[in-house]
Amino acid sequence: MFSLRTPENSHASTRSRREWLRVGGVGAAGLCLPGLNLPDLWANQAGFGSTSTLPGWGRARSCIVCFLFGAPAHQDLWDLKPKAPAEVRGEFNPIATTVPGWEIGEHLPLTAAEAHHLALIRSVQHPDNTHTVAMHYMLTGQRHAQPETNPQNQPTDFPTFGALMEYLRRGPELLPRGISLNAPANQVSANNHIFPGFFAGWLGSRFDPLFVAQDPSQADFQPFPVGQPAEQARLVARRTLLDQVDSRRQELEQMASSGQFPAEYARAFRLVSSQAARQAFDLAAEPAGLRDRYGPSAFGQGLLLARRLVEAGVSLVTVNWARDDAYWDTHANNFRDLREKLLPPFDRAFAALLGDLRERGLLEETLVICLGEFGRTPKINSNAGRDHWAACNSVVLAGGGVQGGQVVGASDRQAAFPVADPVTPEDLAATLYHALGVDPGREILDPLGRPHRLCHGQPLTRLF
Repeated sequence: MFSLRTPENSHASTRSRREWLRVGGVGAAGLCLPGLNLPDLWANQAGFGSTSTLPGWGRARSCIVCFLFGAPAHQDLWDLKPKAPAEVRGEFNPIATTVPGWEIGEHLPLTAAEAHHLALIRSVQHPDNTHTVAMHYMLTGQRHAQPETNPQNQPTDFPTFGALMEYLRRGPELLPRGISLNAPANQVSANNHIFPGFFAGWLGSRFDPLFVAQDPSQADFQPFPVGQPAEQARLVARRTLLDQVDSRRQELEQMASSGQFPAEYARAFRLVSSQAARQAFDLAAEPAGLRDRYGPSAFGQGLLLARRLVEAGVSLVTVNWARDDAYWDTHANNFRDLREKLLPPFDRAFAALLGDLRERGLLEETLVICLGEFGRTPKINSNAGRDHWAACNSVVLAGGGVQGGQVVGASDRQAAFPVADPVTPEDLAATLYHALGVDPGREILDPLGRPHRLCHGQPLTRLF
């Protein structure tokens, strides 16, 4: 059984941070609570900025960002060019969708059946061909301060979307406002290189999204960790941490309410002991048939968990495609890997999310954005792969007031460059904030008191 030192044998102020983190189950093994070292973490904030009369303002209560780590080949999913030369068009054929006049790749049949709920942007562009800075750009709406480099995560980075929602919508709610599922993907990359774009940057680590590291598709998925082996040995009959917290809930609540330990740690205990939080993360509560509909992949079960979290009131959930032996950086064997490893689980999961949200009446109030960090080269390389290409890309949106069945922008005959209505990461970020009722032009201050505008793009109000 884990131990709690009481005022009789130790004053709250003398407890080490390590002890509180251990007892609270906060660590790299599973669920990581952002910034439990500052008592003002949950302080209320003023409003989101000025209201707007533009279409789409505040239509979304929540947002799910589907991040396809590694960057899929847009011309093999969303923007096929069947009349291009063989070395450009590739092996896949286009198929019809439920929207007359536009087609997508043949290995997305389930998504094609949802096309009338989708808005497809075929003209996204930016200048960064390196994964690291491109991820930062697409997941923050701000270009990295060190373009054309390969930096690690830095405290000077611009905050990711989930971190800003955590900052802007702080309040008494138990669950964090920003949650990132499947690690995020970059946490298991080569040489432990922690990429920028997933964290709170200059806002401070206390505003990092809550990261759930475990694979939600695994039978032993347990986002509330039990600690290291030596600590586990002290648990009665090796019961899980949640069992232990459940058995001591009354005592913990009394200690929290009486101020016997700092408010930020009390919050951690309330999270791991809250029935509402436990229920939100409890995928086992879903019918087996629905879980099967999403598919057994980490991405599929992550999307199902994202649906549960937005139902519970989380503002922004990022579902990362886990970096494993099947992710989207297809420099070699692009068509084989797309056909056999990537597109089937993606198609199944993405279509299931859209259908599930719609059936529950959640799609109109949940903005869904599916993107990678860039596109891939028009010309197929000698390894049957496609390389990095930031000059043109496709992004898909649905829900949150977005009008389905439309295509925005167009690329040239080789899907190499936009030829109509170019869209930038700044515009995508402005659209996300606008849909969530956050003024994209709002300025917030960094710890040095310097103002930063949320983004410099224009919301794509034509989507609404």
